[in-house]
Amino acid sequence: MRTRREALQPEDVGLPRGPRRRTGGLRREEVALLSGMSTDYYSRLEQQRGPRPSEQMLAALARGLRLTLAERDHLFQLVGHAIPHRAVRADHVNPGMMRILDRMPDTPAQVVNHLGETLAQTAPAVALLGDETRHTGLARSAHHRWFTDPSARRMRPAEDHHTQSRLLVASLHASYTRDGRGSRAAALVDDLLARSPEFAQLWREHPVPADSCPSKRFLHPEVGALELHCQTLVDPDESQTLLVFTAVPGSESDEKLRLLTVVGGQLV
Repeated sequence: MRTRREALQPEDVGLPRGPRRRTGGLRREEVALLSGMSTDYYSRLEQQRGPRPSEQMLAALARGLRLTLAERDHLFQLVGHAIPHRAVRADHVNPGMMRILDRMPDTPAQVVNHLGETLAQTAPAVALLGDETRHTGLARSAHHRWFTDPSARRMRPAEDHHTQSRLLVASLHASYTRDGRGSRAAALVDDLLARSPEFAQLWREHPVPADSCPSKRFLHPEVGALELHCQTLVDPDESQTLLVFTAVPGSESDEKLRLLTVVGGQLV
């Protein structure tokens, strides 16, 4: 942990260097912030004085320290936990994706895995879409929330709902085809087939995934309607996608997006 912390620079994770920095790499409090834990807890772990961390805490540390999958597996082994299965590795944000995300502090952007689970967001993305990383269980998947939680549709115009439903079913169908029975994708499909007649009908139609991320219309509770373009960067090895939301310069949506960028997550 110490060697990886000292190898990271503030610029690598989107943090300011500051004029009085003496530490060769990141400070302990900075890694703790990136990992979502207290500085005291992180310090005790690094100094081998803390309790045995859970798998969830190790996953958070791996993200905070920008570990590769091999480094993450080694960390799990050092602590005495089993190495996560390949299917679970979709939770681990690729370090390259994180480096790109860290350099976009003023842009709504987020990393999503092939199950529609949001793994990391910039502050403007939280302001635009809410904290999508807070969900647990099957609800972690935006695909699942769309068909089971009515509140998931409030930010999309009603006339766009059918198109969005088809896009999500097509995406999940592709994941199911690749991962097969017994996978997390299969668990999502089985649950949705049982709970959502709309999903079941679309599933029988076998929709095909779109080649690109189309423009999207949002109904934000504070700034109103926005029309945004969605650019994507796909990491095929990790089944993760970086989504970046932009607006036409000078448009009304651009002004609203700038407002959300300024206020960050305060509006949601």
